[in-house]
Amino acid sequence: MTAVQPGALKKGASVFASAPLSAQFGMVVIVLYLVAAVFAPQLAPYGEAQIVGDQFEPWSSSFWLGTDNLGRDMFTRLIFGARNTIGIALLTTALAFSIGTSAGLAAANFGGWADQVLSRIVDILMSIPQLIFALLLLSIFGTTTTSLILIIAALDSTRVFRLCRAVAINAAVSDYVEAARLRGEGPMWIMGREILPNILPTLIAEFGLRFCFVFLLISGLSFLGLGIQPPTSDWGSMVRDSATLIAYADTTPLLPAGAIALLAVSVNLVVDWFLHTASGLKD
Repeated sequence: MTAVQPGALKKGASVFASAPLSAQFGMVVIVLYLVAAVFAPQLAPYGEAQIVGDQFEPWSSSFWLGTDNLGRDMFTRLIFGARNTIGIALLTTALAFSIGTSAGLAAANFGGWADQVLSRIVDILMSIPQLIFALLLLSIFGTTTTSLILIIAALDSTRVFRLCRAVAINAAVSDYVEAARLRGEGPMWIMGREILPNILPTLIAEFGLRFCFVFLLISGLSFLGLGIQPPTSDWGSMVRDSATLIAYADTTPLLPAGAIALLAVSVNLVVDWFLHTASGLKD
């Protein structure tokens, strides 16, 4: 394994120290979530789907956050939920960005009929409400993890396409792009080496925001029973399974809901700071 360079650690610490308190809070929360996701088997006291007690047992020394409707440890399910929900959301967002960015760059660079065809396809897909469209497609193709990732990535790539095309069109008419064309550079070079680096800050910020939307959409689908399927742990399905406890003034259903909300807020805090920094504005 390659050791982490001291210079990289020093630079990371410097960036963290220069960030405002809100962004620091967001970064700490995100790191804690990532640690829980990566080391879930080591941190969880029980197995992900292991039944260890009776239904809805109260909080105790054996079950820190009680048990769910099947007698599974809620604390364990929360930790594994971080791995499953965040991991699938990240993979889906990355795939959506790969599709949307590639299509957006192509539309901006080639223009003409290519731009028109891609834009009209995106218009058709965006004219249908995303949640309803996702529910329809999942009911047709099944609720496997693979179909969930592919369907949401395809639907979400339309939003990425719109943003990428808008910012890439402005970059495509810049002097440095015209100079590259005059030098005889090919389309792939121009898109990858001239346009993309200049729109990258906007895309990085959009990636964070888009991750939140995908993350919330997957959790919502899981709450409806069409997202991540049992026995795989997922925060959306955990809210559904323990929702009956709300009638008894039990706060257990709020734990996975709070985990969802905390991560979404933290990512937005970091994205806001990044956008402010990348824009060059001063406090």
